[in-house]
Amino acid sequence: MWRGCRRLLWDRSLPIWFPRLPSTAAGSGPAGPCGRRAYAPPGERKRFYQNVSISQGEGGFEINLDHRKLKTPQAKLFTVPSEALAIAVATEWDSQKDTIKFYTMHLTTLCNTALDNPTQRNKTQLIRAAVKFLETDTLCYRVEEPPALAELQKNEWDPVVDWAEKRYNVTIGSSTSILGPNIPASTKETFISHLASYNMWALQGIEFVITQLKSLILSMGLIDRHITVEKAVLLSRLEEEYQIRRWGKVEWAHDYDLCELRARTAAGTLFVHLCSESSTVKHKLLQD
Repeated sequence: MWRGCRRLLWDRSLPIWFPRLPSTAAGSGPAGPCGRRAYAPPGERKRFYQNVSISQGEGGFEINLDHRKLKTPQAKLFTVPSEALAIAVATEWDSQKDTIKFYTMHLTTLCNTALDNPTQRNKTQLIRAAVKFLETDTLCYRVEEPPALAELQKNEWDPVVDWAEKRYNVTIGSSTSILGPNIPASTKETFISHLASYNMWALQGIEFVITQLKSLILSMGLIDRHITVEKAVLLSRLEEEYQIRRWGKVEWAHDYDLCELRARTAAGTLFVHLCSESSTVKHKLLQD
């Protein structure tokens, strides 16, 4: 019962910030709080452009849909800090077929969130929000029953927790109590100091990955390249996978959820890496 309650604690959805399409392609929604217009993006729409390209402007790299420049939901010029990230975003737009499926464009969404900052948080607030997830980290909550699941958690999760403790020189631990483990203040301060080395864009990506995996520990292991996306997702779904093996799975539903989680986690991790490196590429990948 308490494990179900704990899952509710993790259901903190980040703002989904879809792109503002150029010119007449932009949509408008109903008026929101304080008289502001709330953007209500369609889940899908017909593709209206033929070519996607990138160009370098004063603020960074821009995305061009034919001759029009992409903008954010708040009508800011869509500008990213590195050419590699621009190419990755442009590839998302170029890979859309007859229909633009906004819900598949995770890099674009993350860029919009970084540019518009809809929650108006500063770097310190982003860092503390990420570290707070450690208090309800999936890997820290264990079961006593059934014994098979308890053993599975120990065998699969303990090595990752041990790695994190050694990597960051901290104490994390685990607990079977609904209150979870008592995370030392020194451990939190260590993670705060580590996350402070990332820029604002990368921190947005880190928080996105954490919300997917329900774990700061798994997220840092993934971003530090200690584990793969597939492994991180499997470990985050360990209890669910155990139940599936025991009771079977709902046709299509579980496979769809798994693929979606992998896609979001991979996109978030790539976003962090591309935002953490200041680099350009010599040859454009999007050429006829």
